[in-house]
This record gives sequence, C-alpha cells and structure tokens, in this order.
Amino acid sequence: MKTFFHVNDIGDLGAALEEARQVKATPFAWKHLGQDKTIMLVFFNSSLRTRLSSQKAALNLGMNPIVLNIGQDSWKLETEMGVVMDGDKSEHLREAIPVMTSYCDLIGIRSFAGLKDREFDYNESVLRQFIEYGGKPVISLESATVHPCQAFADLITIEEYKEKKRPKVVMTWAPHPNSLPQAVPNSFAEWMNAADVDFVITHPRGYELDPAFVGNARVEYDQMKALEGADFVYAKNWSCPGVTDPAQYGKVLSKDRSWTVDERHMAVTDNAFFMHCLPVRRNMIVSDAVIDSPRSIVIPEAANRTVSAQVVMKRMLESL
Repeated sequence: MKTFFHVNDIGDLGAALEEARQVKATPFAWKHLGQDKTIMLVFFNSSLRTRLSSQKAALNLGMNPIVLNIGQDSWKLETEMGVVMDGDKSEHLREAIPVMTSYCDLIGIRSFAGLKDREFDYNESVLRQFIEYGGKPVISLESATVHPCQAFADLITIEEYKEKKRPKVVMTWAPHPNSLPQAVPNSFAEWMNAADVDFVITHPRGYELDPAFVGNARVEYDQMKALEGADFVYAKNWSCPGVTDPAQYGKVLSKDRSWTVDERHMAVTDNAFFMHCLPVRRNMIVSDAVIDSPRSIVIPEAANRTVSAQVVMKRMLESL
C-alpha cells in the first residue's frame, strides 16, 4: 500500500477488520517490521488524537517517529505553485518535501482545507505534492477532503459494539460556531457505504456533501425521522460543501440549535450508541446528558485510532 486516502486503499474490509482485531489483541507482535525504520508525521494543523495515536502506532511497530509542526518547528511553507514568495513563507513544498522524505521511510500528512477555494481543496493539492515530490508511502492524517484513519477507527468501533448483523447508522449534522471542513463526514460516509450497514445522512438543506462521498446513502432532511430506529448516531458539524453553489463553499449557513443531539433525539432511536470524532463542543454538538451517558462510546472510538493507524502502517511496512 503506497497511499492511504480512501476506503478502496485498504482493500477487502472484512480482512482489514480481522487484521484490526489481531493488532488490538497483540499490538507488539509486528515490532520487527519497523526496526530501523522511520515515519515522519507532518502537522500543518493542530491535533490531539491523531498525533498521539499515530506516534503510539509507530512505536508499537518498532518505528522511530519524527513529528514536525509546520510553522513552529520549521519555516512556514508555501503550498501553491507560481507564486512570488515575497510574504511570510520562507520555503516551498517543492524543496521541503524531498528533504523531509529523505529522512524517513513513511510519511503522514495533516493539512486541513482552507475553505476558501473549493477547487484547490478538493484537488488535494497539498497531499498530491507529497506523492509527486516525495517518493515515499503517504498517509492522510486528515487532509482537505478526507480523514481515513478516523473513519477506519469508527468502523472498527461499530463492529465491536453492534448488537445486530446490519445496524442502522445515522450521521447527523449538528451546529457549531465556526466553519469546519468536510473531511470527517466525507470519509465516514465513504466507509459506511462500503460497510454492511443501513446508512443515513441527515442535515439542513444547503449542507449536501459531494456526491462522490454520499454514494448510495439515503439523505433525509428531517433529522428526527432519520434518527428513528438508529443503532448508532454519529454527530458532526461541517460547513457548506459548495456542491451546488461554489460561492457558498466553507460558509456557516445555519447554527440551528434544534439539531443539537440531546435526549429528545436519542429517545427516537433504538437505544443507539452515540459517536463523535472529538474534540466536541458540549451543548452545541451534543448535550452533556448524551455524551456522558452509558451509550456514549466516544472514548473507545478514540482509543481505536491507534488500531486503525497501526493496521495502515503495518501494511505499508510490509509493502516496502
């Protein structure tokens, strides 16, 4: 495996989930794979779970992780070609990338969407440069449009907690004070469409995700109707994807607090488990009562981030 961006990169999902179970049971069984190998984890944006879980996964595999915070541990980097570099950015990715990859065997990149230029973001311009100029396997640690390590961990968690063979999984938009990217909902939709679940997406009008990620999922604009009989409720905010009107891309179109997931919403589910990728705005995305309830599995979900990252890194090491 040379890149990890999309669900298709992982191959057979059943095999990947079985591998995740093995990795979780015996996390140090493959330390020989990473001996004398280095992974560089490059962060253009802040992180808690991704940073810690990726480092832990690398250590479990015997690798040496190098963490680089762009703009703090390094020069500020220019990401666009053809610009006159007369501002505050001292180095271009074109030179920085081959330097970085000369020091490592694998590289993971976290680079959020700018939410200003839809074409630039959805072309994954930053990640593509790491592929073009780096020559080493690349893992998306959340990019402009996808967060596959999170979605894989979400699926692992659903497999662990599901109480019926084909559960109903509902991803619901929820309000947030700021403009957030679509990477998490995009990847969650992509992975749920590939899994054996009954998948429903619910959001206010104007928040339609890119059809490439929505796939065959049912979209329901009535949140309460969508939640009826749900086994898992995955709450997440995202800004306007600009599918029908690119001028609206990245805009906050609504802060409707009636979409906040609370006990009223959970009451129409089939005693559903509550999920969120974290960090979460309490009493904005979800009420205290719901996230603190026994059916909230946000902490086990976060713990599975190490498992998903380790499976991906293991496969990449095996393909070197």
